[in-house]
Amino acid sequence: MTAFVLVGEAFTGGWLWDGVAERLRKAGAQVYPVTPDGDPGAGLGTHAEELVALLDRIDGTETVLVGHGYGIHPVLAAAGRRPERVARVVHVAAGLPSDGDPALLLVRDETVRERLGRDSTPLPPPRGGEWAKWGSLDGLSADDLARLDRLAVPQPARTLTEPLRLGDDPDRVPSSAVMCTADGPGIDVVEMLVRTGPPRFRKLAGPGYSFLELPAGHWPMLSHPAELADTLLRAAAGKGRRITLGEERPSYDEREFLLETTAYPYERDGRLDVYPPDGEGRRPAVLLVHGGPVDADRAPTPRDTPFYRGYARYLAGLGAVGATVDHRLYALTDYARAAGDVAQALEALRAHPRVDPDRIALWIFSGGGLLAADWLAAPPPWLRCLALSYPVLGTPPGWETVGRRYRPAEAVAGAGALPVVLVRAGREHPAFAATVEDFLAAAGKHGADVEIVDVPDGRHGFETLDRTDASREAVVRAVRAVLHRVGGEGR
Repeated sequence: MTAFVLVGEAFTGGWLWDGVAERLRKAGAQVYPVTPDGDPGAGLGTHAEELVALLDRIDGTETVLVGHGYGIHPVLAAAGRRPERVARVVHVAAGLPSDGDPALLLVRDETVRERLGRDSTPLPPPRGGEWAKWGSLDGLSADDLARLDRLAVPQPARTLTEPLRLGDDPDRVPSSAVMCTADGPGIDVVEMLVRTGPPRFRKLAGPGYSFLELPAGHWPMLSHPAELADTLLRAAAGKGRRITLGEERPSYDEREFLLETTAYPYERDGRLDVYPPDGEGRRPAVLLVHGGPVDADRAPTPRDTPFYRGYARYLAGLGAVGATVDHRLYALTDYARAAGDVAQALEALRAHPRVDPDRIALWIFSGGGLLAADWLAAPPPWLRCLALSYPVLGTPPGWETVGRRYRPAEAVAGAGALPVVLVRAGREHPAFAATVEDFLAAAGKHGADVEIVDVPDGRHGFETLDRTDASREAVVRAVRAVLHRVGGEGR
């Protein structure tokens, strides 16, 4: 017999699972809907200890721990302490926190994150439409919302700010994810992260991970109780899609740049590397900004990979100053810190003796695209061009924790005459492609100067994944378009 332990989102209790619990019991399972301790002084550790005590009381069954939203944090902590008592962990509309992460990192409401940074009193529950700040309300009826309002309780602050501790072997217990596609990313986005994202996601390609989808918002236990119950039974049986790395896994750390370059030496200044060209005098400069989030302990760091070194050296070979920066975009909540790193790097680059401080281009890649918002909103006169390669220019599903400041489609209204060179991959991930189309629509509305370099058969990261003549031609065209706008060697 299978026993399901059900732990819900912040502010909720076991009542949240009534419709699901009834159906699981009819299927022959034991069900333990959990109402966590609501004492104002309770922390994440308190809720984890409650689950550990419950696990110790459940005997003779295969126990499946189910965490929804915030609930995945105490679930993972308890599984780490009692792995021998847990057959599987199931994420429902929940993130993938790492050891040491507080639940606060995955809270979508920016005002809540700011409040908990300065106030340790319990967080009052949302009311009415405010629930949308915690996840999509897709499929909820007026009665469902009224029930949330009526039964929700304050959430102790420490449950959201206390760091998660996963134990010595966090991957020992198999995991499944129920991905609610009206609330966040689907399996295709996870597959993209596994193949092209930070190395920490690669473990999701292992045999212990499976993925299932529901066409539901953040509250499937209310909007789709029958479907969720069936999906939990499938997850408990190890069903679902498994992800493999495949042959297309990029190797930014190992593969040489797709164009031939000269090994120009670089000068390192903190987070900034500068590649001056041959000759004397001041030259226009291009700062290359990597995407992300990336792992904090990634080795080599982006600027030390052949990918970014190749771009910088290629620029230097054309007579411009190439430059790279290692910014600290380690999580979706780190955009402000990364923006500060980029701004500091630009200041140092403009002060370099080989750089013309009034002829600067900023070239941003992939998930770093959101950092373009500051420069679009109020471009300084010395910024002669903004280049964007397969960028993320809005918040795809699941990226709601990114601060409101980083919305390029909104910021482009202030771009004025700033030229934008946009390198667009024809086989882009749909969630990212949608943000580009939204940006282009806004740019057209405001009369922004955008040149598009299309790579029809290119994928996200085509320089590494698609080492074709078309990819080489696209890089050459984009580089020359950028240099043309900063007064370097152009077309």
